[in-house]
Amino acid sequence: MVDESAGKNRLGRGLAALIGDDAAVALGDETAPAPKGVREVPIEFLRANPFQPRQIFKTGDLDDLTESIREKGILQPIMVRPAPGGSENEFEIVAGERRWRAAQAAQLHDVPIVVKDLNDNESLEIAIIENVQRADLNPIEEAAGYQRLVDQFTYTQDQLSRMIGKSRSHVANTLRLLSLPSGVQDFLSSGALSAGHARALIGHPQAETLAKEIADKGLSVREAEALTRKPESGSPKSKSGSSPKLKDADTVALEKNITNALGLSVSINHKGEKGGTVNVSYTSLEQLDEICRRLSRV
Repeated sequence: MVDESAGKNRLGRGLAALIGDDAAVALGDETAPAPKGVREVPIEFLRANPFQPRQIFKTGDLDDLTESIREKGILQPIMVRPAPGGSENEFEIVAGERRWRAAQAAQLHDVPIVVKDLNDNESLEIAIIENVQRADLNPIEEAAGYQRLVDQFTYTQDQLSRMIGKSRSHVANTLRLLSLPSGVQDFLSSGALSAGHARALIGHPQAETLAKEIADKGLSVREAEALTRKPESGSPKSKSGSSPKLKDADTVALEKNITNALGLSVSINHKGEKGGTVNVSYTSLEQLDEICRRLSRV
């Protein structure tokens, strides 16, 4: 039997090792000792984090937090770092921007902070870790945060996986969402579609049209997957004049299993006794390198 709390504690202690016990408390790690460096400063000393992966702050959630802060104050200090290029009284928020926004709405004059010396890389890491662990990001915000770590700080998918405590396939599948058309990404950001819905649309030529249909009808992920497998109107017909044959359930299940294992889109074209083909799609040289690395180990 797996002790889930042990895994959570290990992750929390890893975070404490990176940023210190007092900052780990600021992120909500209850296993860390009580903070030592907490102090209060005027709320105007703080400014938003340009590395904040979260772009959408839901009004309802913020209103609830504002009311809680108005009644009980801020229970967890806001983690900050000295503002790059600012004065000694300027701080940039690393974790806790929702609390800062709610404190402003509650008209607080002073807020508790924990100051840490962090570089840009560490600031982005912690902002992503905090939001991902609390499930505060929508799939597109999560994917954009990962992509920024890849592009700006040259992280590999394996490094991302270890850092955030998610499987490599989760990281790869999340990054693939950025290949979707902007209209589909909007559905994801608003919550009209889940990541499971969206993955079924990756690479589909009618992705935006299908996304609207899935959202309007409230289809399940399984129903969305079935919809994307239907032949398109006006699609090429076989030599016999009939529409292309749908894949059988076993082939579809195998495609899904391999896709999940690789974190890449896999298509199987089985032709019975004649054999068939397996197509693995990639969107970056890093993904191609990963395919080659795995094949070389076989």
